Formats: sequence, C-alpha cells, structure tokens
Amino acid sequence: MTEARVALYWAPEPDDPLHALGSTWLGRDAESGAALPQPALPGLGIAELTADPRRYGLHATLKPPFRLALPYAEALAATRALTARLAPFELPPLAVRDLEGFLALREAAPCPALQSLADACVEALDPCRAPPEAPELARRRKAGLSPAQAALLERWGYPYVFGEWRFHVTLTRRLRPEEKAAVLPAVTAYLGEAAARPRRVASICLFTQATPGAPFLIADRLRFQG
Repeated sequence: MTEARVALYWAPEPDDPLHALGSTWLGRDAESGAALPQPALPGLGIAELTADPRRYGLHATLKPPFRLALPYAEALAATRALTARLAPFELPPLAVRDLEGFLALREAAPCPALQSLADACVEALDPCRAPPEAPELARRRKAGLSPAQAALLERWGYPYVFGEWRFHVTLTRRLRPEEKAAVLPAVTAYLGEAAARPRRVASICLFTQATPGAPFLIADRLRFQG
C-alpha cells in the first residue's frame, strides 16, 4: 500500500472549450499541472472559493479517490479492460446548479448511461483499492450517513456510489447564501455556452495524487473502444 491515491474521473477533452474555461475558473490545469490566472470576482476572493475543487482538478467523480493496494499498473490495466468494452454516448447539456451549497455543473436531463458508467468504474477498480483507514471511516460516519450510505461505505470505501451517486463537476466550496447570489451568475456567465454545448463521453481519466494534500493530476486518459 502507498500514501498515493488514484481516482477515476470524467474530465472534458483537452480541445473542449469547457476544459480551458473550467480550468481557468479553478486556477489550475489538471492535464499539465500548470497554475492559471483566474477571472476577477469583485468583492469575493475567487482563489479561496475555489481552493478545494482546484486541488482535485476539473472533473466529475466516477470512482472516488482511494489508496492503492496493488501497483498503479494494475489500476491502469483494469481501466483499459473496462474501456475496451465501453462505447461513447451523448452527454446532456450541462448547467451550473446549487448542489447542497456547492456550485457545480450538473446534467440538464436524466442520463442512465452516466449512472451505468459510474457503477462500472466503481466495480472495475475495486480490486486495486486498499481499505480506508479507521480515521477516514470515522470522519465520514460523522457526516450523518443514512443506513444505505453507511452500508456503501463499509463495502466500497465511500458512501456516495451507486444509488447515492450524482454526476457533478464541482466549481466552488460550500457557499453562504450571499456568496451564492453573487457567484452563481458570475460563473454561469464566465462559462457561457461552453457548459451546454453538445459533447460525447468518449474517455475517462485516471487521476493521481502523489501525497496527502497534493494536487490531483491526469496520469492517463483512456478512450472507449466498444
């Protein structure tokens, strides 16, 4: 086992305008690791509002971050085996929404293929996952989990998978109401038409975190072959 963590995420393609705009909003490009100058947000500190999602990079979680019980090559091989049987599909338009106080890009219409993809990712990489340590389990239980979420935590190491999973691309920390009133229209205008433009889900990315607290980076982008 290692302190490094791996996650399986969806991230916009490098040539998708959302990649450039969303990465600039967060202040970091997860493809290159480069810091990016953020847009001005008068009266609010955008660097602080985006600090948490900036560390993870622009993404939607499929398999949540986990410590490896096997070499990274095993996780890469498992992801390759998964993508070999996956076919691209259309992603509904995205829009900025309030998700329990966080601002995030959410899909504008139901997309069963997204749920199927997330479920498959959770299962495919689970043999590579080291079990969470006791402090992490205790911290998550303090969040007031439902019985279903507690059962998922025990089995899969994370409470928000399968039926508890929701597609979202996080753009801010949890905001106070007065902050949300200012930031929601600002980020909506900044992303403009890029969020809702037509796009396909045709790849998934293995993100890696070298040490606790370090930023996540895209290690491998794997394209669907099915």
